[in-house]
Amino acid sequence: MDFLCVNCTSTAPSPTKHLSSRVHAVPSHGLNAPLQAPTSFKYRLRIRRGKRALQFRVSNVASSAIETQRSLGSGGESRLEPSNKPSAAMEQLDFERGVCVPFRKYTPENVRNKVLGSRGAIVSLISRGVEIVWSLGLYWSALTYDCFVGRDEEVVPFRARQLRNLLCDLGPSFIKAGQVLANRPDIIREDYMNELCILQDDVPSFPNQVAFNIIEEELGRPLEAVFSKISSRTIAAASLGQVYRATLRDSGEEVAIKVQRPDIEPIIYRDLFLFRTLASFLNGISLQKLGCNAELIVDEFGEKLLEELDYTLEARNIEDFIVNFKGDPTVKIPRVYKQLCGPRVLVMEWIDGIRCTNPQAVKDAGIDVNGFLTVGVSAALRQLLEFGLFHGDPHPGNIFAMQDGRIAYVDFGNVAVLSQQNKQILIDAVVHAVNEDYVEMANDFTRLGFLAPGTDVSPIVPSLESIWQNSVGKGLSDFNFRSVTGKFNQLVYNYPIRIPERFSLVIRSLLTQEGICFTLQPDFKFLEVAYPYVAKRLLTDPNPALRERLIQVLFKDGVFQWKRLENLIVLAKENVTKLSSNPAFQAKDMQGSRDLQVSRKLDLTDTIKDGARLFIFDEGIRRKLILALTEDSKLHIQELVDVYRLVEDQIDVPSVAVEVARDFPTVVRDLMLSWSESVLADR
Repeated sequence: MDFLCVNCTSTAPSPTKHLSSRVHAVPSHGLNAPLQAPTSFKYRLRIRRGKRALQFRVSNVASSAIETQRSLGSGGESRLEPSNKPSAAMEQLDFERGVCVPFRKYTPENVRNKVLGSRGAIVSLISRGVEIVWSLGLYWSALTYDCFVGRDEEVVPFRARQLRNLLCDLGPSFIKAGQVLANRPDIIREDYMNELCILQDDVPSFPNQVAFNIIEEELGRPLEAVFSKISSRTIAAASLGQVYRATLRDSGEEVAIKVQRPDIEPIIYRDLFLFRTLASFLNGISLQKLGCNAELIVDEFGEKLLEELDYTLEARNIEDFIVNFKGDPTVKIPRVYKQLCGPRVLVMEWIDGIRCTNPQAVKDAGIDVNGFLTVGVSAALRQLLEFGLFHGDPHPGNIFAMQDGRIAYVDFGNVAVLSQQNKQILIDAVVHAVNEDYVEMANDFTRLGFLAPGTDVSPIVPSLESIWQNSVGKGLSDFNFRSVTGKFNQLVYNYPIRIPERFSLVIRSLLTQEGICFTLQPDFKFLEVAYPYVAKRLLTDPNPALRERLIQVLFKDGVFQWKRLENLIVLAKENVTKLSSNPAFQAKDMQGSRDLQVSRKLDLTDTIKDGARLFIFDEGIRRKLILALTEDSKLHIQELVDVYRLVEDQIDVPSVAVEVARDFPTVVRDLMLSWSESVLADR
């Protein structure tokens, strides 16, 4: 199912590939304006599934709910469910993300209605509330006593372990909350974060027979009717469920079965209701420390948690990833068996690879580690900057090295979406970092939702400059995200900065994948792979927004940067060479596949065409380029020759000539229109 925004009253760029139940939108005030809640804007959305189509209009997306309920036709699981008016915090989240979510599982009103509408709700809430307050109260009292006697710093490791054990005892909601806090330096200090990271991998399992009963309930058939064998032990256990290996009886295919913990949904809803009730009393402190309501933080957490609780949504996430990476021979996404899936059970293809938790096995298998890591970094950056849909939990247990050099992902319950607006601002931040424009970098934080609109960024600018200069001052070889994040955590803790949930996932994703790189190859240079990818995107992506960013990179203070252009070309060629040398790509190439997303050459055809058009039609660019060629009272022919030598082996001259000839009538027409407009303007 895909969504198309048409006839928008706002500027809406093309949505990310195949994002089920998500629509990207950019309000009409533009990318560089400060975020302000819109009073009204309208979208007409078309949902297409198979041959059937349904059109509907969503009015006042940030302040109204969808009132209608219609089926999408036979075979379509998604429905437009009636929902209550979203809270102010949910409105803020929707607007910050720039993503319309017509199918929402979480709203504070829905949670409250579900909890209070259940039998024995009041008794259950009081009992659970007393348990939570008593447990957390005792812990808080211990912290207060530590501060009173002056030993608060020396007992930090013990108190951090105590907090982790306490969250495990309080159940899945608190385990999940601990996993979220492990990536929120704006809320807790780093030593506590490191201890809570253990919750991401070390969670007790529940009995097999309970899991098998749940599978049979979801399938409506006995286990032996569907599977010829199933593992007697869990392969992995997490806060919300656990995984078994099995074999399908009909086809003999190996599959992984993910089963949800029993009776978890009412517990989650009850805890979310209590979390939000408590948050309403902490809004004042949260506004002072983080610049946002505590309710907003709970809403972010609750929305993501309820999405993870529905395995049918995870199945759709897997399908989205399959579509996004279609034609990329270096990435493996497991097939999902939707006919065997339900809200509590997910059946998908078994990945026969080596988990990155076992680096020695990866090396012993003879896998080219450097090539594998290059593929992994490029795949992560594609998710983040190209698709806007990325894996939110790529820890070593969820990433596999395949024998043929591919990277494989599993566990798609925790994914995050970045709107076209967010992606472009992230690229802006990269451009501003390259140009050392720290004031604009600080403004990017406001546009991304880290700072409240109207916040004075001047106190933050020197800190940002210091962090960046210290991190890259010695070159790319000494750069690592963990050191930058550690310094950034201090900045976050000292200023009213809130890390939006989707960006906490981005940070965790980058940190985790960098950690995998260092584990497999201690001298691996993460940024030396990331920079070439960004360079290739800037040089080859036909997106007009990226063309604009390329111009910003190539011109500094009105002066054309020849050396920077040469560096971009060298880095982009390096990215293409590394990816095309992967064994998985070579195998696919030998099969003659025509839908490959990875090329052996740096395709600059569109860039050359767009550059020529800019030179012809944009007087400002034309003047700057002429000045660049005649700078310091001399012709810079040698620079042109150097650039040509870098790209001559990458350009297919006949293909470029054909493309230019094909566009020639359009160029002539536009040139005539431009000339006639200038003549009329002169009169």
